[in-house]
Amino acid sequence: MNIDKLIPKHKEDIETAEKLSRYSLEELKSIVPQLLTWIQDMNWRVSRPVAKYLESNSEHLTEDIIGILKGTDEIWKYWCIHVFGLDTEKPIDPKLMKEFDRIAAFPTPGEVDEEVQELAIQLVNKKKFK
Repeated sequence: MNIDKLIPKHKEDIETAEKLSRYSLEELKSIVPQLLTWIQDMNWRVSRPVAKYLESNSEHLTEDIIGILKGTDEIWKYWCIHVFGLDTEKPIDPKLMKEFDRIAAFPTPGEVDEEVQELAIQLVNKKKFK
C-alpha cells in the first residue's frame, strides 16, 4: 500500500484519519511530519483522530515535537502543548518536558502574545502536583 494515501487530504477527511489506528508507527514513520501538520489547528475535524494516533505514539516523536516547539508557528506550539502535554495521560519524555519548561520560564515574544507561555505554565504546574 502507498502510505501517502493515509495523509488526510482536507480538514474534513475523517475517514482517512481514522485509518491511521490500523498501522504501527514504524509503518507510518515516513509520513509523521505530514501528520503533525494536521494538529496545527485542533478546530479542524480531522485533527482529533490524527492527534489521538500521534499522542498514542508520542514517546517516539519527541524530536519531531521539539522541532515544532523550537519553531515560529505559535499556534502549532499551543496545540502541541495540549496534545502531548496537558491532554496526555502518558509520561512526558524528559527532553520534551525540558522544552515545555523553557517556554514557561523563558518564552519568546510570540509565545507570550499567543498565550503559549500561559499554557506551558499550566502544564508545568499540573506536572508538579501530580
